[in-house]
Amino acid sequence: MARLAQTTGLTDIQTEILSTVKSFVDKEIIPYATDLEHKDEFPEAIVEGMKEMGLFGLMISEEYGGLGESLLTYALVVEQIARGWMSVSGVINTHFIVAYMIAQHGTDEQKQRLLPKMATGEIRGAFSMSEPECGSDVAAIKSKATPDGEFYILNGQKMWLTNGARAGVVATLVRDDLGAESVYKNMTTFLVEKESGFGETRPGLTIPGKIDKMGYKGVETTEMVLDNVRVSENDILGGPEGRGKGFYQMMDGVEVGRVNVAARACGISIRAFELAIAYAQQRRTFGKAIVEHQAIAFKLAEMATKVEAAHGMMVNAARLKDSGKRNDVEAGMAKLIASEYCAEVTQESFRIHGGYGYSKEYEIERLMREAPFLLIGEGTSEIQKTIISRGLLRDYKA
Repeated sequence: MARLAQTTGLTDIQTEILSTVKSFVDKEIIPYATDLEHKDEFPEAIVEGMKEMGLFGLMISEEYGGLGESLLTYALVVEQIARGWMSVSGVINTHFIVAYMIAQHGTDEQKQRLLPKMATGEIRGAFSMSEPECGSDVAAIKSKATPDGEFYILNGQKMWLTNGARAGVVATLVRDDLGAESVYKNMTTFLVEKESGFGETRPGLTIPGKIDKMGYKGVETTEMVLDNVRVSENDILGGPEGRGKGFYQMMDGVEVGRVNVAARACGISIRAFELAIAYAQQRRTFGKAIVEHQAIAFKLAEMATKVEAAHGMMVNAARLKDSGKRNDVEAGMAKLIASEYCAEVTQESFRIHGGYGYSKEYEIERLMREAPFLLIGEGTSEIQKTIISRGLLRDYKA
């Protein structure tokens, strides 16, 4: 029985869900992940298995055909999936950010129309905030909505869409010049629906192709070009009343996303530790297993401590969000420490593997390419420090 990353106070249903997911990961993801990753092949069979288990509707209310589970349950599921293959967790991450945003901020019509199909995975969601010339500087986005009678015309270029090709709805943040004093109140989120695939997937909307990446393979990451895309005021998240609220809606979704990235980092760390402690007991040097050398034993002790610390902070951030309390600082802290520790734990596992860690035959090689993504996804470590420090100054103002 694993000792690390155990969560106290779970319900019987949560325990059963996690047990089912862990079994699925061990049998259906880990044995195939490295081969699929090296081929950069989308995990169709794995995704179908997740659909059958209802994972696409995990956090969607039962009213709309989902399981109605908490962010904590979702985060623990993501942790297990990322333990198997981080790319698979990416398939459902942005999907759930969009579903969460619709559930929290959408109109009744938007919820009734989109959430039931999202719960089954028939429609998948993508999240689009970043642009080629602005990553974390959201205020600098250039994509724009221009009013045209009862409609709006969208123009611009968006970047780094996970699920960009396969998504059926893209939560898209654009400038909406309302004349508000704050730039952040001049932004609106549109639920842009499209067909799946590459090329022109609705009039004026083009998904050019898949971006080739160092890691995070299998799942597609794309650009999105908006060239006079016509949408209506009913496509605004929250309807006409949602105009000018896009930035704040997106930030609400990003808090969920940061808990998710922390969970993914925890999953990779757990797997890197599992590989390291197994290899250290098998590999022999100087007449004994390398785990009997104090240098290796101390590495394992430090790795395990980092795994445990990151998991605890991730769970705390998820529970705060579930309770309805503000968790921007805690989510930032969890994302910061989990992603940084993930990079460190993975590298130590790589070092324990020695020369074999550099071989594509060993799983740790894949993890070494996946871990760096978490240092930048959903905001860099420096952005997390900015969020944390601002929150601390807010609460400890002299």
